[in-house]
Amino acid sequence: MTNPAPYDLTDLARPSGGFAMLAVDQREALRLMLAGAAGPAPDGTTPDDVLRRVDDATLTEFKLAATRALTPHASGVLLDKQFVFDAAVDTGAVAPDCGLIAAADRFVPGDGEAVTDSVLDETVDPHTVRAQGAVAMKLLVVWRPDEDTRRRVAMVERFVARCRAAGLVSIIEPVSKAPRRGGDWDWNAGVHAAADELGGLGADLYKSEVPLHGRADTDVLHRECTRLGARIASPWVVLSSGVDADEFPRAVEIACAAGASGFLAGRAVWRTCVGAENLADALEADAVPRLRRLAELVDRAVTAPTH
Repeated sequence: MTNPAPYDLTDLARPSGGFAMLAVDQREALRLMLAGAAGPAPDGTTPDDVLRRVDDATLTEFKLAATRALTPHASGVLLDKQFVFDAAVDTGAVAPDCGLIAAADRFVPGDGEAVTDSVLDETVDPHTVRAQGAVAMKLLVVWRPDEDTRRRVAMVERFVARCRAAGLVSIIEPVSKAPRRGGDWDWNAGVHAAADELGGLGADLYKSEVPLHGRADTDVLHRECTRLGARIASPWVVLSSGVDADEFPRAVEIACAAGASGFLAGRAVWRTCVGAENLADALEADAVPRLRRLAELVDRAVTAPTH
């Protein structure tokens, strides 16, 4: 019996060739959002008490609702095995034309952060998730200037090899974080340094933070995105964390003009719906139009003539 044909990036792209992909793989960060939306905690409440106000079932319910409402308008969707991937597959929550991406990372909390580190989750088997309908896997990589380059490189190389062995598209998501030892540091320099280190290791798609968090004049941001893209050997897209939701479309447009191929984003699409009294209505009224506008913007940007 021969192995099935491998998937490629066209399985995650729109007809234009651009990527308009949805991220619903947030875990403890989403629990914090939902807890915050529930209103002020009583005096004397500890951070752990706040998190316990939102149980796992509430996270799964939000993720499934977002997946059902938004994947008809997305070219791909990123889901985590911890809370939603299996439930989404079992209930048919992912629209048929939306490429399914499995998160292959395990987030490590600590030091007041929902994600202080990320490791390759070996329990997420690429052959199994492919059999469930996945066309790709994603790995988040925490980049710190004072941590071991060799560990990060080895983790990405192992992740890429696991994806290739199962015929899956490999997506890496480096994020720049402060040094463990503290002191002065440059977040934006970290975004570029991560691309230097990891952007040529064979991943099929690179998911990047927006340089300068998108807070720059158009010419400056275009130069930063061009400089970033030159460091990445594969197609690349931007994520929305750290960028105001209303500013994200501009950031996507500028990044695409500088060589990006779209986005893989969550918060800029559905963040305003967290805590809504009627989640389904909020997603249809707010998140769906946001996602559709972003997708149309990507279509225009990737098909625009270059000069």
